[in-house]
Amino acid sequence: MRPPCQKVDDTPSRRQFLLRSGGGLGALALRFLLAKDGLGAGSIVQAAGVPSTAYLPTAPLASRAPHFAPKAKSVIFLFMEGGPSHIDLFDPKPELLRLAGQPMPASFGRPITAMGTAGNTLMPSQRTWKRHGESGIWISDWYREMAEHADSLCVLRSCHADGLNHVGSVCQMCTGDILAGRPALGSWAMYGLGAANQDMPAFVVLTDAAEVNGGPKNWSSGFLPAVFQGTQFRNDGAPIFHLAPPAGVGADQQRSKLDLISGLNSHFAADKPEDSELAARLNSYELAWRMQSAAPEAVDLTRETAATRRMYGLDDEPTRKFGTNCLLARRLVERGVRFVQCFSGSGSGWDAHEDMESNHSRRCRETDRPIAGLLADLKSRGLLDETLVVWGGEFGRTPFNEKGKGRDHNPWGFTMWMAGGGSKPGTVVGSTDEIGLRAVDHPIHVHDLHATILHLMGLDHLRLTYPHNGRDERPTINDGDVIRRALA
Repeated sequence: MRPPCQKVDDTPSRRQFLLRSGGGLGALALRFLLAKDGLGAGSIVQAAGVPSTAYLPTAPLASRAPHFAPKAKSVIFLFMEGGPSHIDLFDPKPELLRLAGQPMPASFGRPITAMGTAGNTLMPSQRTWKRHGESGIWISDWYREMAEHADSLCVLRSCHADGLNHVGSVCQMCTGDILAGRPALGSWAMYGLGAANQDMPAFVVLTDAAEVNGGPKNWSSGFLPAVFQGTQFRNDGAPIFHLAPPAGVGADQQRSKLDLISGLNSHFAADKPEDSELAARLNSYELAWRMQSAAPEAVDLTRETAATRRMYGLDDEPTRKFGTNCLLARRLVERGVRFVQCFSGSGSGWDAHEDMESNHSRRCRETDRPIAGLLADLKSRGLLDETLVVWGGEFGRTPFNEKGKGRDHNPWGFTMWMAGGGSKPGTVVGSTDEIGLRAVDHPIHVHDLHATILHLMGLDHLRLTYPHNGRDERPTINDGDVIRRALA
């Protein structure tokens, strides 16, 4: 006969309890360290090609592993809002001189432009052109100082976009679509990689004058969780409104206040996991607390030498504002900010409908020295290799005149350039036709440009996905190819 079943006492001893508890504490610490490095649970973009499934991580701003080794740790996008003229800056067209004053030949087609083409005739550039550097890249005399860095540039002469007006076109260059509602490129980068510096926003926007066409939708997180939206800095006074605590409020009191607010918000959010704006608010309070010490130091330009300030043009009124933004951009990427967008001519300042010479003379005067200073400064600090600088606007300008001395919008063919961050220096990619109207050789769509920027940051634009309205959304809307000719 089998012996009767005996009851086993499985109550843990005190020694076993302490052992298990200690192991659990170690596991918690390990999980925190893994999440901070973008590994384990809570990582959005996973390594080795594994598709993403954890779309709402517990630590959305934690640094995460890229898809593959990145060439660029940060991006500085110099956005010339209003549409800089490629045929007066980087894409010389001698044929326009031969055809000056004549109607556009029928062989080029008749484009539908923002302001119409009736009675418009071809207008040559009035600039003086010269090849620069060992690469021999053509740059006009409007950008004399920047031309000294020609051998660092990868000039993309065959860009094209889809919009005719500023609002839609600025939106597409920032978000990939002419219609508002999609996440900005900086938001996608932040979503994919997290923040490299937990004391600073990962995506920062700097403007120089009026409000950007379309406003904050250009740095919105769209359908991504709200925590991934861009943060707009001011370049005068405190970088962010209401960042500093009120007078007489000490650190302990401020911390207690934030803890109380966080507790109330967390309690309210417990049964609302789908409310990303509430989650973003919880994160923003904590980020604001950390930024109270980090942000003022980051934007304190008095720490820079007089020579550095002159290099960016801070001692000259026309270049002071954009130069300040370029210097701020360098200081931000130096501190781990992923994506900085600097707008020149906010509110369509480059929009030269009436007087091409007057408009672009002013805008190039404002930006030439700051951009040259930025490239020189990044290079001297060893940062250019890991910082991708992108220059361009929402579109270019037409080869035919408008109102006699101006140029209309041209989304069919225009120029942008990249420098550093794994782009191929001293290179020209693509071309427009003989008069600079349309991209004809190796056309580069906005989605191609975005795919390339993300690629240089170590992200595959087709594997960076987020579920929205029943489908996996991608930053390039399931379109776009990496511009292989632009890679070093």
